[in-house]
Amino acid sequence: MAKELDARNKESAAENGGATKRSSEDKTYQGAVSHPKMSRVIGFILLIFMLPVREMAGAVSSCPDSDPELEIWNPGHDKENWVTIGQGQKLLLSSSATVHSILITDGGKLVIKDNTGPIVLRTRHILIKNDGELHIGSESCPFRSNLTIILYGRSDDGSQPDSYFGRKYIGVIDNGTLEVHGEKKLSWTFLNKTLNPGGLQEGGYYFERSWGHRGVIVHVIDPKTGSVVHSDRFDTYKLKGESIRLVRYLNAVDDGMILSVAVNDEGSKNLDDSARKAMTKLGSKHFLHLGFRHPWSFITVKGTPSTSVEDHIEYQGHRGSAVAKVFKLFQAENGEHFNVSSTSEWIQDVEWTEWFEKPEKAKAKDGERLSDLRAAHPEICNQPIDIQAVTLDGATLTTEVFYKSGHDYRFFCRGPEQTSRGCHNYRVRFLCGKPVSPKLTVMVDTNVNSTILRLADDARSWKAGERIVVASTDYSMYQAEEFQILPCRACGPHEIKVAGKASYLHMGEEIDGVDMRAEVGMLSHNILVMGEMEKGCYEYSKDLCSFFDFDTFGGHIKIGLGFKAVHMEGMELKHMGQQTLGHYPIHFHMAGDVDEKGGYRPASYVKDVSIHHAFSRCVTIHGSNGLLVKDVVGYDTLGHCFFTEDGPEVRNTFDHCLGLVVKPSTLLPSDRDTRMCKTITEGAYQGYVPKPRQDCNAVSTFWLANPHNNLINCSAAGSEETGFWFVLHHVPTGLSAGMYPPGYSEHIPMGTFYNNRAHSNYRAGMIIDNGVKTTPASAKDKRPILTLIAGRYSPHKDADPLKPREPALIQRFIAYKNQDHGAWLRGGDVWLENCQFADNGVGLTLASGGTFPHDDGSKQEIKNSLFVGESGNTGTETMDNNVWGPGGMDHSGRTLPLRQDFPIRGIQFYDGPINIQNCTFRKFVALDGRHTSALAFRLNNAWQSCPNNNVTNIIFEDVPITSRVFFGEPGPWFNGLDMDGDKTSVFHDVDGSVSEYPGSYLIKEDNWLIKHPDCIDVPDWRGSICSGRYAQVYIQAYKSANLNMKIIKNDYYTHPLYLEGAFSKSTHYQQYQPVITLQKGYTIHWDKTAPEELTVWLINFNKNDWIHVGFCYPKGTTFSIVSDIHDRLLKKTTKTGVFYPVNQMDRLEHRYPTKGHYYWDEDAGLLFLKLKAQHEKEAFAFCSVSGCERIRIKATIPKKSAVSDCQAKAYPKYAEKPSVDVPMPKKLPAAHLDKKDHFVELKVESIKKRFFHLKDDFVYISVDGKKFSLSEDGIQVVVIDGHQGKVADQISFRNSILQGIPAQINNYISNIRDNSIVVMTSKGRYISKGPWTKVLERLGAEKGFKLKDKMAFVGFKGSFRPFWVTLATDDEAVKIFQALPVPVVKKMKL
Repeated sequence: MAKELDARNKESAAENGGATKRSSEDKTYQGAVSHPKMSRVIGFILLIFMLPVREMAGAVSSCPDSDPELEIWNPGHDKENWVTIGQGQKLLLSSSATVHSILITDGGKLVIKDNTGPIVLRTRHILIKNDGELHIGSESCPFRSNLTIILYGRSDDGSQPDSYFGRKYIGVIDNGTLEVHGEKKLSWTFLNKTLNPGGLQEGGYYFERSWGHRGVIVHVIDPKTGSVVHSDRFDTYKLKGESIRLVRYLNAVDDGMILSVAVNDEGSKNLDDSARKAMTKLGSKHFLHLGFRHPWSFITVKGTPSTSVEDHIEYQGHRGSAVAKVFKLFQAENGEHFNVSSTSEWIQDVEWTEWFEKPEKAKAKDGERLSDLRAAHPEICNQPIDIQAVTLDGATLTTEVFYKSGHDYRFFCRGPEQTSRGCHNYRVRFLCGKPVSPKLTVMVDTNVNSTILRLADDARSWKAGERIVVASTDYSMYQAEEFQILPCRACGPHEIKVAGKASYLHMGEEIDGVDMRAEVGMLSHNILVMGEMEKGCYEYSKDLCSFFDFDTFGGHIKIGLGFKAVHMEGMELKHMGQQTLGHYPIHFHMAGDVDEKGGYRPASYVKDVSIHHAFSRCVTIHGSNGLLVKDVVGYDTLGHCFFTEDGPEVRNTFDHCLGLVVKPSTLLPSDRDTRMCKTITEGAYQGYVPKPRQDCNAVSTFWLANPHNNLINCSAAGSEETGFWFVLHHVPTGLSAGMYPPGYSEHIPMGTFYNNRAHSNYRAGMIIDNGVKTTPASAKDKRPILTLIAGRYSPHKDADPLKPREPALIQRFIAYKNQDHGAWLRGGDVWLENCQFADNGVGLTLASGGTFPHDDGSKQEIKNSLFVGESGNTGTETMDNNVWGPGGMDHSGRTLPLRQDFPIRGIQFYDGPINIQNCTFRKFVALDGRHTSALAFRLNNAWQSCPNNNVTNIIFEDVPITSRVFFGEPGPWFNGLDMDGDKTSVFHDVDGSVSEYPGSYLIKEDNWLIKHPDCIDVPDWRGSICSGRYAQVYIQAYKSANLNMKIIKNDYYTHPLYLEGAFSKSTHYQQYQPVITLQKGYTIHWDKTAPEELTVWLINFNKNDWIHVGFCYPKGTTFSIVSDIHDRLLKKTTKTGVFYPVNQMDRLEHRYPTKGHYYWDEDAGLLFLKLKAQHEKEAFAFCSVSGCERIRIKATIPKKSAVSDCQAKAYPKYAEKPSVDVPMPKKLPAAHLDKKDHFVELKVESIKKRFFHLKDDFVYISVDGKKFSLSEDGIQVVVIDGHQGKVADQISFRNSILQGIPAQINNYISNIRDNSIVVMTSKGRYISKGPWTKVLERLGAEKGFKLKDKMAFVGFKGSFRPFWVTLATDDEAVKIFQALPVPVVKKMKL
């Protein structure tokens, strides 16, 4: 009976292609088999054979297709064949097939046969559930044949989509098993040798010479191998005997050898007839008549003149370039082709001048004259190659040269508003040629239209015909290039041969200490799953085809909750993903724990998979934990590539994954570019106006919605926005809502982040910042859900902010060629170590929480890391580059991050506290017009800067001392430099490794709140070197009307600091946070009526630190003042005291634990308080261990009160004498200074001194501590060698000399060597007028100055005027304290 039933089963299976088949017209289909009787038969057979099968399981081979119970299944090609494999069926697909769909359920099993011809399976979808299984190879027996699964169908084809999976999918759910194991191969590696554009220097021979290699150059090439066997140079210009030697050399070459002969520079002067005839015999037609400096190139096969190729041109002189170029293709003995080329040329480099406006005296009646312009601008060349003109508004004009006479030109401008008589309202520039230079290039390219790539790893698993992608190593991700692998018998294990030549430079080496090797990713695998695509875009989502001109409705793989086993490796996914939510190339959807914790052994994984030319992400992990994603290459996709979705996803590991060319998508706000953000507003509240840079613009290669995931050995090699972005979900979103309490992900410790790299991204290589909006749009907040919002990360043990901090460690991170930032990291304890940053717009910004660090007491730090400003990776000049311009140490052409004048920075200070330790800065070189610097500050900073930003043990290599720091100046990028943070910039140079003054603070040069009389200005930095004890006051002004605050330090009351303040987004107060000097007095004023309520926080105050502050209020104001302590973490406030009025200022010193005093000077309008800290604080905390100490002032102000600006009444009444509380540190000794450049400390003072009836001047010049004094009235001069910084001479000029023999000082100055620093000061009643003062102009003083009774001057004798030239003059006292760089070097012009 069993045999009979088995026979019937086989017969029925054969009739139905081995699996049950269903007509597409059967509308009641529920996934069951189509024959009820067959269902009972199959069930009966299963009962009979169940026990024996289990007993035999151990004997079955590990290769799934060798299971003897499998039945061959060849369903043929029928799009109406709805296949169900169930009821214990075990089928083996052994040939190509087309079906409507495949359902594997109820213990059914489908295995793909290996070791056969290519199989192509076309289906709308494959669904695996209810103990169904699909096997393609196994982990121990990888599938070795070629399998392609094509998922077909359109969104609008009328079929009913599955409510869970949709269309065009492979789906696994409810005890389904998916095992895909393709051939094991190297997933991606690095170039190990630089790949040059055009393949130059890649294989074969390359020879290039210019000046100093004159004459006839001969190369002898072996036709069997393409190798150069010999070469020689014959100087037939200078030496007569060289012609004879040339003839002998040519005669000695064997017939059949390839000869490449060319002239470099000049080779005709002593070229005799024997040499000319010998070359003619070889096949030359032009060598017989070779003339002076004629470029000439020639290739032939010795003994076969007919094979010759030749080019020749006459020398063009200074008029321009001339080139003679030949090439010839040969076939080597092994069948490979090689190309021999030779180029002999005279090259004339050209460059455009700057724009010049029309000279005032120019006449336009008969056209514009070059002579008129050259009279005004002598730098214009005599014979320009081209002329361009534009209107003053920038509109392009046509220029027509109609007359030339000698070196003069006349030209007309042609444009809509230009008259026939000439030009007006125009600017013009000229293309000028530089002197010509010779160049000879000989190249033997052994890889004709192919290239050998040297790789870091063994690539023997890569096969001919497979495709790879080589990542960009420049700013544009679009310089990634695809290649096809060619057969290569000569290649070693680490080499492959590819078709074609590179269009761009791809680095294959470490540059300036930074590993910039291009990633090389394998795209091809023997198992391919792909979506079948239409030829063009069609609308299956609103406005889709306005963003894309191609079909984006690809296939997808979705893994749901309760699957039995999923392991995917050795697979290629192409044309996968859809522009609809939930349909991604690989998607683990709400699957929970998919590792051992969830009972999966072995744990689920996606390994050695390539996903390319995809339409929605790469790998999506949604509500799933513990997934291993390893050796995955994601290339050319839309939207975040490696994506965690809702926030609760943890313990997932991305190991050795590569993502590149990640482009915007329509799905989420964070995926969208500017145009998408403005167009797609579904989910927004009425009246919503998108702000793309704030709400969207965040598409990233790795998008981490929870920090507690692992990233190891991964590369983000090009995204429209960011490489790695850690974004915070305050609460879980979407289907994961409620999975953790509010704020949990903001405190959860970070997983492992080790040995990752990011380059060729627009916004940043890495960002830790921001959250996503987790609430729907409303009238209060019109933005749609999941737009970007503010977020702060502060990791603590167990995600509990009351438990100890657990720093997020970023180790061995490399970021280069990111246009805006290498990394922007905001949060609590975020620490970096052994990282590398190069060629980024800004290498690194470390930011805290704004007003306060979000996690007070935490800090951000970077240690043992390298920053390179402009490396030897110069990039490729192409149309794809946003910017090409001068840069680097040699001022040569290179790609630049943003505009040519963008101020490149290594580390950017922004709030704090920040610790920078043991870091090296290399190749930061400012230009005249580009403020490059190693250390700098955030541009246009509206908020505070922390005095606890510490810098220690910094090393500078190829960084001029003038480029170490820059505080900014008004102009491009810096705008007015008038925002609050711009004015209060400061950091602590702990060991003097930056400034040469250990323990000093570097401050903005005009911040008089923290400056004292002994501070030393550094003009090149626009900063000063100071000493002191600093803190901050944080002032919240309630019930105010957009007030500007003016704060004045009493000892510099003529130098107030104006602060605009900032409105808090969440509250109704305005806030200010100046850095102040402790133990000093201040007054605070307003540009309108004073606020009714003030809260003053003591920030960075240690116990017993204090300041006096006078607040300006209108007359008649009364006050209520209390002190309290606020615990920001627990949001708890404790009142600590009350302030009572006193009638004497000195009574303010008497302070008790619960009682303080205030003094109200109603006449001056000043309310005085002594603000003194009562509690200790931790090292990096803003507030004390007990909480934030505050003073709260409530003022009852008379109505219609005037502006609360009391400065005129406050001073000089409350003025104090400037003093130095913390002495300036001594400059480091010479032995500890950089040998290349250092500072010279200059101090110049001239002060009137009076003692009763006696009068004398205090006058000196000090150079590095050595003083030079002046005994008589007159002028003292000290000359310093601008190369070494040593005093070269000193001299005094008495008044009699200045008045009677002024030529003496003039002659002295004339005889000073160029590149000398010249320091002058006056004593007594010196002669302040007269001819001698002209020497000050010669040394750089601005014209039109008027000297007063006292004068101090620092000037320069040389060919340019340094920025630091300074003239100070006053009736009473003058003083110049400066640190000047030596050697004095002129900055190259942008």
